[in-house]
Amino acid sequence: MLKKIVSLEANTWLPLFPLNTVLFPNGILPLRVFETRYIDMVRACMKEEKPFGVVLIKSGNEVGAAAEPEDIGCIAYIEEWDMAELGVLLLRTQGGERFRILQTRILADQRLEARTEMIAADKATPITSVHVQCAKALKIVIDDLTVKAQTGQENYNDRPFASPIQLDNVGWVANRWCEILPISVKARQKLLELTDPQMRLGIVFQYLQQHGIL
Repeated sequence: MLKKIVSLEANTWLPLFPLNTVLFPNGILPLRVFETRYIDMVRACMKEEKPFGVVLIKSGNEVGAAAEPEDIGCIAYIEEWDMAELGVLLLRTQGGERFRILQTRILADQRLEARTEMIAADKATPITSVHVQCAKALKIVIDDLTVKAQTGQENYNDRPFASPIQLDNVGWVANRWCEILPISVKARQKLLELTDPQMRLGIVFQYLQQHGIL
């Protein structure tokens, strides 16, 4: 696992991986990398012990010409990797800090790099009844996945939650729900961009109530 960084220098170009998904802080994102340009990017990151940035595609595609990314993304740290078959790199990454793109450039192989500024991590906020209800429901989901993993119904390594489980952390609970709710990637992106974890969890709470989960 790569050593995590607190911030990036203002003049550093961060490699970007534009995807049709949204990565949240402390979230787990498995990746199957097969394009030569991104295999080269990942290898360079591992060699230099540096992360890359995951950004939602605003327009364009994951393959081919460089896509236009959303302005806000999340740092991805490589935790595990494997090359089970030639030309396919399997990664397990974990989300770190959110960042805002200040400037982008397109390299010769159509990869994107960006100068960025880090977005402050969610502030510790008081636990409310909304948080308690959402945390209890999330624990049921986590316990169910654990049982399935232990009984062989699912691969334990594919579980979507990283340790330690932080049910007493408002931002952590909100982010985990944002990852698993059946909502559009655009909606996930808007939730990622919210700087108030209580507001993010409040939106999650409304969704869970409206769909009879709470």
